Amino acid sequence: MKGNSIRIEDGVECARDGTLFRDPARPQPRRSVRRALRHFRELVKDKEDTEQVFHIYDALPSKSFIPRARSLTLSERGERLRMDEGYLPDLLDDHDTLRKTPKGSVAHAYCDFMESEGLSAAGLVAEADKMGRPKYGDLIEWFGFRQRDTHDLMHVLTGYGRDALGEQCVLLFTHGQSPSHAHLLLGYAGAINMKKQVRSKAPVMRAVREAQILGRNCPPLVQLSIRELLQLNLEDAREALGIARPRLYERCHSIWRTEGIDPYDLLAPKA
Repeated sequence: MKGNSIRIEDGVECARDGTLFRDPARPQPRRSVRRALRHFRELVKDKEDTEQVFHIYDALPSKSFIPRARSLTLSERGERLRMDEGYLPDLLDDHDTLRKTPKGSVAHAYCDFMESEGLSAAGLVAEADKMGRPKYGDLIEWFGFRQRDTHDLMHVLTGYGRDALGEQCVLLFTHGQSPSHAHLLLGYAGAINMKKQVRSKAPVMRAVREAQILGRNCPPLVQLSIRELLQLNLEDAREALGIARPRLYERCHSIWRTEGIDPYDLLAPKA
């Protein structure tokens, strides 16, 4: 016995319920900057092509991912989270239940955001499944899914929209929580592309850097009880998590509007 994990005869770690930490059939991740850049160029052509994002993450695996996954999944906290909210999309897409929370809650704000944008947690899963990756049912998979499924919740908690800059900021916020070269590429290269495409005085690079700092100062959402978080008042949750207002992001929007640029349609500015 080691902590809350055990070793079975072949030396493979598993949780107390017998779920393997890493299925032996799972291949070792292979890093390819060239492949990541190729998929990034495709994403630049169509920012709604979410599948490219998952290809980029596969091409740039994070060195800290496995240690972070092991730390949570083989802990008592991880065991409780798996029992209480094992598959987040079922919880997040049950808007009827989420709407029963008090007005002003994180849950209400999340439902408003997802419904206004025409999004669903299941939809993000479908985009990821387009890659046809095999399922292993191990703890690494559960941890990875949990990181994926909290993406849109980050939009709600931070106040970053689904505009081009808002997406880059959420990616850098995520990097602050879980360092990854893929987050850095998507966030900073996307911001640089924005600066290149749109002539403006908006402090785009400072805004994404601010997002990275905000993410670093916030406890990793993947480790929190999402069910409990959804019950909280949105402003109380932000205060408890140390998520300050994204002032530079808001400043970018303000400057763009004075310049006749629609923040949600940066590549087609109007005079």
